[in-house]
Amino acid sequence: MDHAGSTTGTITFDEFLKVDIRVGRIVAVEPFPQARKPAFKLTIDFGPEIGTKRSSAQITVNHTPEELVGSLVMAVVNFPPRQIGPFMSEVLTLGVPDANGDVMLIRPDRDVPVGGRLY
Repeated sequence: MDHAGSTTGTITFDEFLKVDIRVGRIVAVEPFPQARKPAFKLTIDFGPEIGTKRSSAQITVNHTPEELVGSLVMAVVNFPPRQIGPFMSEVLTLGVPDANGDVMLIRPDRDVPVGGRLY
């Protein structure tokens, strides 16, 4: 049975290593009124190797701009940029659904250097 694309299929460790997930610090949050679903535009600093990247995130239920600025997040940094309406999203910020299905960001629970890679 082919499990490609399945959420229960297995992958190799080498395939996992192709996904570059890094920690970044949110340096700016802007409203994104043009988005189909309520979202913020995030500017995230991943350190000198990767630099500052932008992301759109549907996180308006569980997160406020005030609480987000200065906080750490995890994001996939090696997907191609994706056009979301008038906005170019350069990284995929990672989250999980809460009990209501609204996104909660995945974040380190302590301060760590930006740019660090998940392993």
